[in-house]
Amino acid sequence: MPWIAGQQLQSGKYVIEKVLGQGGFGITYKALHVELNQTVVIKTPNEYLSHDPEYEKYIERFIQEGRILARLSQEPHPHIVGVIDLFREGDTHCLVMDFVEGENLFEAVRRRGALPEAEILPCIHQIGEALSVVHQAGLVHRDAHPGNIMLRRNGKAVLIDFGIAKELLPKTLSSKGIAGNEGFAPYEQMSRGSREATVDVYCLAATLYYAVTGQRPTTSLARKLDDADLKSPKQINPSISEQLNQAILKGMALEAKDRPQSMQRWLAMLEAPKATPPPPVDRDYKKEVVRPEAKPNSEAIPIKPSTKSPRIIPWGWLIGVLLSYLLIGYLLAASNAPYIIWVVAVAGAVAVVLAVAVVLAVAWAEYELRKSFSKFHTFLILASTSSLGLGLGWLGHRIFIQVHSLLKL
Repeated sequence: MPWIAGQQLQSGKYVIEKVLGQGGFGITYKALHVELNQTVVIKTPNEYLSHDPEYEKYIERFIQEGRILARLSQEPHPHIVGVIDLFREGDTHCLVMDFVEGENLFEAVRRRGALPEAEILPCIHQIGEALSVVHQAGLVHRDAHPGNIMLRRNGKAVLIDFGIAKELLPKTLSSKGIAGNEGFAPYEQMSRGSREATVDVYCLAATLYYAVTGQRPTTSLARKLDDADLKSPKQINPSISEQLNQAILKGMALEAKDRPQSMQRWLAMLEAPKATPPPPVDRDYKKEVVRPEAKPNSEAIPIKPSTKSPRIIPWGWLIGVLLSYLLIGYLLAASNAPYIIWVVAVAGAVAVVLAVAVVLAVAWAEYELRKSFSKFHTFLILASTSSLGLGLGWLGHRIFIQVHSLLKL
């Protein structure tokens, strides 16, 4: 007989508030942890199973898995219900778990209808990752149906009420619906109590089917025994993606060997394909794009690269070029060279720049300038520097003549 509201357990440590659920294997209660003033859930085996020939095996499995879940709770997972305590009240074994606020997925779909793909997929991923952790601990949940997936107000999902010892089929009970919520369990779980990870893959895929269609899928036993068809979720809800449609159908494959063999593999089928990154661009090609070479007699329009490197001007070498041509200009002025010679000198200066080899200072200056500037800009800098040097040399000579004349007076 189930405990009633107000009943105390463990000498008043826990107080029963109400029955939350009752199935073929167990009963879950909402209770108060008096010392912590915390609401908890207490799960117990069903009392009348004590007359079943397999009861001792069932209790042994209940205790074993309860201890594993308690160890799992030592490093809490955000999407797995925490286990607080494991004790015995009289002849009844009890597992105490956190009480999760919110509504389960059954309630959410009944209230709202089919849920949007973008909203439910993150929750399914969270539960799938939680099941992967459970599998790594050597357990299989076996009851990951919508009633055991709680949706918090913050959008996070929590996996509750592990189907402890469900591979043991009490001989005193009918087999109908006791090995997992009908419509969400694979037939190998219902017929022979399979403990493979593919059981949870089927359950979670069937849960996703229900979430995006608002309809329960055809039961696995009807598909196996009566050759009933499973309508694809996209036939019911055409708005879902084909990728999601195929992932659900693959996860709900009738035979376990045809499903993804791990939860991670099935979750990977739900992920959107990643965009292929563009091929790397050759460094030389990048340079040509960033600073294209200007055509002769055209205005150079510099193209700003996305990441600028500082432009370095070799002032020492440019001053050397300036002084060299200043000396040439001074000497030409001192020799009273006619205008035509100046034209030839300027042309010669340009030729020196283009040849990049006549004067050592020009050659090194060009070499340093080409690290930061294009050919055209290097030419303009050197031509301007040499022309300025010639001009200053001529001007210097004229000033010298004027000063010399004034001193004679």
